[in-house]
Amino acid sequence: MNEVFSQDPPKSRRDLLLVGWVGLLVLAASAVTVALVETGYTVGHPIAVVVLGVLAVLAERESIRLGPAIEVSVASILCIFAAVVFGPLPAIIIGGAGLLADLPRRDGTQPFLRWMTWTSIRVIVVGAAAVAAMAVLAAVHRDFWGIFAAVAAAYVVETVADVALTLVAPAIRGTGSWLDSVRSVAPPLLASVPLQAPMVAVLAYSYINISPGSVALFAIPAVAAQRLLLLYRQQRETAEALGSANARLARANLSFATALVATLDARDRYTAGHSAAVAIYARDIAKRMGLTAEEQGLAHLCGLVHDVGKIGLAAGLLEKPGALTLEERRQMEQHSTIGERILANVDDYGEIAAIVRHHHERVDGLGYPDKLVDSEIPMIARIIAVADAYNAMTSDRPYRDAMPSRVARLRLAQAVESQFDTSVVAAFEAVLATADEAYRMGTRADFSLAASHSEGRQPATAEIAIAAAY
Repeated sequence: MNEVFSQDPPKSRRDLLLVGWVGLLVLAASAVTVALVETGYTVGHPIAVVVLGVLAVLAERESIRLGPAIEVSVASILCIFAAVVFGPLPAIIIGGAGLLADLPRRDGTQPFLRWMTWTSIRVIVVGAAAVAAMAVLAAVHRDFWGIFAAVAAAYVVETVADVALTLVAPAIRGTGSWLDSVRSVAPPLLASVPLQAPMVAVLAYSYINISPGSVALFAIPAVAAQRLLLLYRQQRETAEALGSANARLARANLSFATALVATLDARDRYTAGHSAAVAIYARDIAKRMGLTAEEQGLAHLCGLVHDVGKIGLAAGLLEKPGALTLEERRQMEQHSTIGERILANVDDYGEIAAIVRHHHERVDGLGYPDKLVDSEIPMIARIIAVADAYNAMTSDRPYRDAMPSRVARLRLAQAVESQFDTSVVAAFEAVLATADEAYRMGTRADFSLAASHSEGRQPATAEIAIAAAY
């Protein structure tokens, strides 16, 4: 496991402490190596060590990043195998050789401090794991279970020492809490032990008790299995990051929509809050109809922006206190196409723009702007049409008072199969039947633009989109 360092030269007190820590690691690694030589351990099988060293270099090139500061590779299989079969010195050589793939580079993309840290930790950890394995082998028979016990001991020592030493540098640099770091690196390491230990035990038993050539029968499946484990971990991290990015994007979309609606509400005080109410009604209808969570969110978002095209209407038309003339009504009907034109300038808003264009279509084909019929109208647009009409009827206008909710519900029922989709009206009626009067009249506290806007704000984006449309 490798910790990723900054490329900046040491300047602060933390950096000086980090340099001191690396110096201690180098001294400790050197002391471990010297102690092993003095104890009588030798390389023993130079050809095998060279072959495994080359494999370790290749394994390090396939390391997997588990987080912003942690990498792991399959080289631990080779190190533990060497520790059990050949002893501490060969294991140290193979472990250190693997890190030749990460030698410092002149362009500074691989700092010397980082490489020295990795190498020193590898020497200490692998040396300790090998000594543990030798101690177990000295006390048991070298049958499969004895070798398995040695491998397990080596893995326990390696995992504990690796986690402990690797997390010191991030703690010194203050790049995260120690507990968070443990939670990040310990699970994948601990999860890999039950998979790796039996495989390495089989490899070691085959080499010791059958023949060196038999190792090839097990080596490829063993490395492949470990690689799959690491790829699974990487995929899970990627999925979590993607989920977080999608959540941020959803908040940005909602913020953008509320910014557009705020612009409209500032111009037309009589319809202020209408879009927020339509958004909530549309979302609840979609939920009642069994639409997916994504479709429910789309209904809410389209409800917020369904009338945004009114921003582009002629001055005085939207603010007119009385009933509209025929010509003025025709101009008003242009708001759905204007809204589509505005939203079409926003990346990934194509579906939303189409729904806004068609939210005044009728199932009998007498709506506008394209006179679509029944299923030709997008489902979300049919939902918006019902929610829009209901809230308009239950809201005060300068030329009439709000209708009682029971009257508005009756009007919806009378317009099924002509103006509105029957299934949408039925779903909305089921929602309204169990709701309180504040919900039915759109006066509840959450029926406001401020409530919709609480998840994020990007008003500048709205201004850019509006400017791009004209």
